Amino acid sequence: MAGISNARFCLKLIPYGFNMVTLGGYNADKPTVRAAKKIIERGRLEFDFSADELPIIIQEEASLIKNNADVMVSVNLRSVSPDPVIEISRIKEVDVVEINAHCRQEELTSIGCGQALLMNPERLEDFTKEVAKKSDSKVSVKIRGNIPGVDELEIAKVLDNSGVDYIHLDAMKPGFNYADLKLVNRVSKVIEHAALIGNNSIRDLESARRMLNAGADGISIARAAMNGKLSFNLSLL
Repeated sequence: MAGISNARFCLKLIPYGFNMVTLGGYNADKPTVRAAKKIIERGRLEFDFSADELPIIIQEEASLIKNNADVMVSVNLRSVSPDPVIEISRIKEVDVVEINAHCRQEELTSIGCGQALLMNPERLEDFTKEVAKKSDSKVSVKIRGNIPGVDELEIAKVLDNSGVDYIHLDAMKPGFNYADLKLVNRVSKVIEHAALIGNNSIRDLESARRMLNAGADGISIARAAMNGKLSFNLSLL
């Protein structure tokens, strides 16, 4: 969660049963940093670091987590090219780099980042293959469901064949306050290699179990954890 999910925030949540935490989303190059500043100007939260200082920031944040907990550390990154993502993957404390094909802020989509990547499967494929080929860490791609004009099944196949380790699906269902579990199930059936992480509207153990029963290999939680705590423990799943 941009502007929220840093090391101290993640450390508060680890005792609730998480085995991986995600730093970011971070803006990893000059175009995305400029876009983030525009987002900040209109009142939304963002991490405000320069592209040059970001690797040091991430190393410090990931080290703080690793020194205090036995969990995997993922870093969600926005970038117009694969190179900054590959550079972050070289940080030894980073277990997973996550390509952000999810954010829908116009400042980011207008430069080809976030969910704009889903509208251009060939570019997404080239981007992802380059990261997967050269990364020193595992690779995840976070995508958003139910975007008009996007075929999630074809996107999932592209990513699965690009060598990623995780496909992180925000199964949002516009107009509803629950996840599109039918979409999760359909996507799970076309993936042969990557693990599917299901996201959206997980508020308790029951909704977590529904996501797993729909076909997700794991789950992620964002909004329900925004206060730095949960009302349930994932280790009970």
